[in-house]
Amino acid sequence: MGEFFGIGNILMIVLVLAVIYIISVYNTLVAMREAVRNDAKQIDVQLDRRYKIFESLISAVKKVMDYEQTTLKDVVALRGQAQKARESGDTKSRIDAENKLSGIASNFNLVVEQYPTLKASENVLQLQEEISNTENKLAFAKQAYNDGIERFNTYRISFPTNIVASIFASSFPTFVYWQLSEDDAKSKDEYTVKF
Repeated sequence: MGEFFGIGNILMIVLVLAVIYIISVYNTLVAMREAVRNDAKQIDVQLDRRYKIFESLISAVKKVMDYEQTTLKDVVALRGQAQKARESGDTKSRIDAENKLSGIASNFNLVVEQYPTLKASENVLQLQEEISNTENKLAFAKQAYNDGIERFNTYRISFPTNIVASIFASSFPTFVYWQLSEDDAKSKDEYTVKF
């Protein structure tokens, strides 16, 4: 019995427990990192959906509105900026461009009000409703992403997890919070189509 509790065996047990702890913390950090990345992909899905709906809506109103020319140019330019920023990893520029697109979405309803023909179009109404729904889903996805970052960061910097995280620092990047635009803070009622 005395041999089992010898210094060598105690050190071996402590070492095994330390390795098990490090593996556990590492795997938890990996799971949290991947959850944040998945949340980011959900934002991408909604952004792509919004862009496609914008294209359809602009096509639907082309015959009636002069406004669509400027809007189309703005949407295409902002989408290009967002894609370029995404590819280069410039999250701040991407967020800025996407937030400006959200502004266009919220202002578009006001412009349509001026055209009775569009107000009566089922296609336009449906597309506007789709944009409203997408903006709501997008706001939710952005909030989920930010919440995931907060959980990840809190766990990563907590003691003693921070020691393990610092050992594997290159595996656990610092994520940039998605800055919510004023439009993201609106209630669902403010995004509904008002005719």
